[in-house]
Amino acid sequence: MTQSPDERVSTDTPDRLGDVTICRNCGVETVDSPPPVCPICADERQWMPKTGQEWVRRSELENEGHRIVVDEREPGLFGLHVEPHVGIGQTCYLAQTEVGNLLFDVPQYIDTEVVAAIRALGGIAAIAPSHPHMFGMQLEWSAAFDDAPVFVCAADADWVQRAGPAIKFYDDEVAPLPSTVLRRVGGHFRGSAVATWPGRDERGVMFSGDSIGPVARSGWVTFMRSFPNYLPLSGPVVRRIAASVADLDFDRMYGNFGRMIDSGAAEAVQSSADRYARWVSGEFDDLT
Repeated sequence: MTQSPDERVSTDTPDRLGDVTICRNCGVETVDSPPPVCPICADERQWMPKTGQEWVRRSELENEGHRIVVDEREPGLFGLHVEPHVGIGQTCYLAQTEVGNLLFDVPQYIDTEVVAAIRALGGIAAIAPSHPHMFGMQLEWSAAFDDAPVFVCAADADWVQRAGPAIKFYDDEVAPLPSTVLRRVGGHFRGSAVATWPGRDERGVMFSGDSIGPVARSGWVTFMRSFPNYLPLSGPVVRRIAASVADLDFDRMYGNFGRMIDSGAAEAVQSSADRYARWVSGEFDDLT
């Protein structure tokens, strides 16, 4: 991360759909004259392709046939993901509220078709990436929706590769919209955050990003420093993450790679954190 804040400010014209540059490997937007290597991919939590660094323009992705699929996950909630695969391949979420919609985590692509589709669903009033891997084209999405504020945890401010006035830094917690909460839990990144949304049934939904990951086994989650590189977190940190969400009201959970917990998610976080911490403490070493 060698760029100064001034160097990271975009010089793009204020076009509603600019031709922003992204790292093809992680999908995060950067300035018009990008650095030799993407700092996000060079970090130990990510990886660099054997073919080396590749920067790509939004227009190139459009010409390659990329598009965003929008599908309803439950009443008032829509998943967004890019096809064919580009970047990390995250699923992002659009949650509808009475005062506007929240986009949690940001797609690494945008075009006029998806802008029209999202406007038909009520547009976007606030944007909240969970951590730097999920910044995507966050300023392009903001510009396309009337400069919607982009809430980034201040602990991750140095990871912002393309700055702009739409980015609003917060410390530990903020309400992007009145019925939503964005809370820093740390772990994966210092500023890693989760969001909660009441859901149409008011039972509560957590969007967990990479901070807390639903896994293949029903009712379990995990916690990692790096998912692609299998770097673990310590037991105390995992217990701290679990404690930091213990007061939040949620029954369902959506991770950013398509997995979910359809009930009992709050209990799953606490029990999974306890299991994880006991394993890494060496308590069960006799079983290995």
